Amino acid sequence: MIQTLLALPDRALSWLEPLSVPVLTTLARFVFAAVLLMYFWNSGLTKIPDGISGLVSPSFNAFAQIFPKGAEAAGYDITQASAFQKSVILAGVWSEFLLPTLVVLGLFTRAAALGMIGFVVVQSLTDIFGHGGETGAWFDNLSDAAILDQRAFWVFLLLYLVFRGGGPLSLDRLILRSETSLYRDDLQPSRG
Repeated sequence: MIQTLLALPDRALSWLEPLSVPVLTTLARFVFAAVLLMYFWNSGLTKIPDGISGLVSPSFNAFAQIFPKGAEAAGYDITQASAFQKSVILAGVWSEFLLPTLVVLGLFTRAAALGMIGFVVVQSLTDIFGHGGETGAWFDNLSDAAILDQRAFWVFLLLYLVFRGGGPLSLDRLILRSETSLYRDDLQPSRG
């Protein structure tokens, strides 16, 4: 009797199963765009205060945000940053614009989502250890702890895209379809 009751919702909603992956992958990218895209873009813009030149030459803003203790020790003078620090700063700035864009477009979705997870981990560690941010705690009845709770949701959303890809409304799918049709055309015997 209990097994029948437990199975009832599964049976009643089983018709949704074929729709789950296409709908959820597209919805995951939409939610990412609606909630996180502008967060990352605006954060990236703070790192390039002098405009597009900040994409090729690190700014002191980016130095202070990405290496807060190192920037403070160097008197916030970007010329004192090491080659390694400058490389990390430029990679971080580029990543903050490029990876979210790729996720939203559904282009190289799995790789971009995996890259975003790495970015979020590094960002979180920098916020905690570099800026002294509050980590919060899981299982503490506070759902708004800035780092642990919030970023766990971000990573979960991105992990879904890593495992499932960009879905039917993605550039990945469009490119795959066009390449597959080109491949099929190559296999057709010529008529002539």
